[in-house]
Amino acid sequence: TVVVPDERVDVSEGDAKLVNLGAGTTLDAVVRALNALGATPRDIIAILQALKTAGALAAEIVII
Repeated sequence: TVVVPDERVDVSEGDAKLVNLGAGTTLDAVVRALNALGATPRDIIAILQALKTAGALAAEIVII
């Protein structure tokens, strides 16, 4: 067995977009913005769960 250092790193970002939503934005506006950015339903659920965990979402999340 021979250890060979692999120091090459490839990164691809694609078509990144950014949307700024102000304080007091509705959940509908957040979901619409995420859809406009091309987020999948799974992505949106993960983002909403992260917002809830961070205390930035004052709502109960129920996934059916």
